[in-house]
Amino acid sequence: MTAATTTRAAQARGSHTEGRSERELRDLVKHAGAELELAPAEVIIEWAVATFGERFCVTSSMADAVLSHLASTVRPGIDVVFLDTGYHFAETIGTRDAVAATLPVRMLTVGPELTVEQQDAAYGKELFLRDPDLCCSMRKVRPLEQALAGYDAWATGLRRAETRDRVITPVIGWDASKGKVKVSPLARWTDEQVARYVDEHQVLINPLLEDGYPSIGCFPCTRRVAPGEDPRSGRWAGTAKTECGIHG
Repeated sequence: MTAATTTRAAQARGSHTEGRSERELRDLVKHAGAELELAPAEVIIEWAVATFGERFCVTSSMADAVLSHLASTVRPGIDVVFLDTGYHFAETIGTRDAVAATLPVRMLTVGPELTVEQQDAAYGKELFLRDPDLCCSMRKVRPLEQALAGYDAWATGLRRAETRDRVITPVIGWDASKGKVKVSPLARWTDEQVARYVDEHQVLINPLLEDGYPSIGCFPCTRRVAPGEDPRSGRWAGTAKTECGIHG
């Protein structure tokens, strides 16, 4: 399958059926969250597919294809949304292309309103150094909000084991900023469980994971991590920033 290249393409898939009201979505979170807290990841995805149908998608940063692979076994042809910030490593784009070519998913690549060159002209070069929050907002947060416009819920690959900020990640949560249900099927998975799934199913992973990059973001803001360092220490190194803003 080929990757769509515009935000509009991402919206089209989910927008042809009427979505639930915010109150209905909040009620779903309230009841399903507790019921599914200890459920296997595939059961959580099955619930989301059955509940939201085409108004449910998966998002992926292409560090690996674990979530995309798992979701595709539940619903072949599921939408997988990938944010192309314009600053990705070549290996990340290659992983996206390989996932699109080998898994039964509908890959939707979405991007920011401005190209890197247009952003440089409007805000000056290397905005990521001077104001990383604004850069992330324009190149990640806003494009994702637009891409999710036609969906009621989406799945993320967030795991509680990744950072201290994510230890309270709910399996089924409510994202107030987006007004949507946020599903994290892998929230309870350990690093060992991820590695075992990759081995058992021969899941694609980003080559950078084996080259000193345990957490992969945009290349200007990501460095290799030395043995023993926090896996997330290579992201926005030298700043107080720890998250891009996508997850609140």
